[in-house]
Amino acid sequence: MTRLRYLTSGESHGPVISVILEGLPSGLSIDIDEINAQLIARQGGYGRGGRMKIETDLITINSGIRFGKTLGSPVCLEIRNKDWKNWDKIMSASAEDETDKKAVYGPRPGHTDLAGGIKYQHKDLRNILERSSARETTMRVAVGSLVRQVLEAFDIQFYSYVTKIGGVGITQEIPAYEQIPGLIAESECRTFDRDAEVTWKKNIDQAKKDGDSLGGLFEVVCTGLPIGLGSHVQWDRKLDARLAMAVMSIQAVKGVEIGIGKSVADLPGSQVHDEIFYDADKGFYHGTNRAGGFTGGITNGMPVVVRGALKPIATLYNPLRSVNVQTKEEFKASIERSDICVLPAAALIAENIVALELADAFLEKFGGDSMEEVSRNYHGYLEQVKNY
Repeated sequence: MTRLRYLTSGESHGPVISVILEGLPSGLSIDIDEINAQLIARQGGYGRGGRMKIETDLITINSGIRFGKTLGSPVCLEIRNKDWKNWDKIMSASAEDETDKKAVYGPRPGHTDLAGGIKYQHKDLRNILERSSARETTMRVAVGSLVRQVLEAFDIQFYSYVTKIGGVGITQEIPAYEQIPGLIAESECRTFDRDAEVTWKKNIDQAKKDGDSLGGLFEVVCTGLPIGLGSHVQWDRKLDARLAMAVMSIQAVKGVEIGIGKSVADLPGSQVHDEIFYDADKGFYHGTNRAGGFTGGITNGMPVVVRGALKPIATLYNPLRSVNVQTKEEFKASIERSDICVLPAAALIAENIVALELADAFLEKFGGDSMEEVSRNYHGYLEQVKNY
């Protein structure tokens, strides 16, 4: 990221998780309720585990915002872990409490435990699993739902939904994007396809009985972006590549596609490339959106479409075999509190992480120290595009 910079901090069972964000212009009106709504939605979804019933994720703003507007200085956000009271000795920063550490010596297949333990020379694998936990995404949702408000001020909107769980995909055609929020509002699986949801819930219930877990696919869509974000001139400035990295950074995501994605390998060029048209009112546009909103790493004015493939959660209640790092003896992997399926949460997490990357590119192009300056730059550019 070039304009925005952020760092998250904290462990899954530590006292707090937090983030510091730098780069927001001053004068942005912040809807704190919207940030909290995104955090609450992240905890929901069919197939979630016991931790979600313990925590109530509500944001505390420690700096950078006054009277509901950004100051232009770094923003610090924090969430306190309610479960900390049960872990204050186990996760203590004090050397005096090490006798209560309850060490974990059994790496869980599919988790970061073993690779991280070897890399950082920790035999107590709790030193790895606490930070590698997807609990870290709480702060990325918080900072994403804050930053996206820059884009929403310019009528740029975000949508996300689940398209497949456990090998069963949707059969209903994707509706008009503006209809999606209403359609998924009552869905426990974050989908508009009610028939698919019925099957998914049955399969999640069965996986729970079997001590197993399920993965799947989600999509994120962003509408209203102008032509020209990102660049073709260097590999690391291609915005679709930056988005792919951002989505791939979400725990358990193993694949990312833009537009029709890997389908391009099976189709002739006539069914892959988007034809160009011109209209006096809206200027140049594409008749289809197979490219998913990008040409040469640059936004082309069409909706950005990003798809992520999420592997099944690695902690299984019917655990797989592993080897104790202390004794080198085989055993059945230990069980931390876990979910059966997290696709609805993953879709929402990805939506906010995509928003972060797109907001960075937006401010990179139209940047100013205040929202007034950003707005002036943005609308001047739109006039330039119109007269091309």
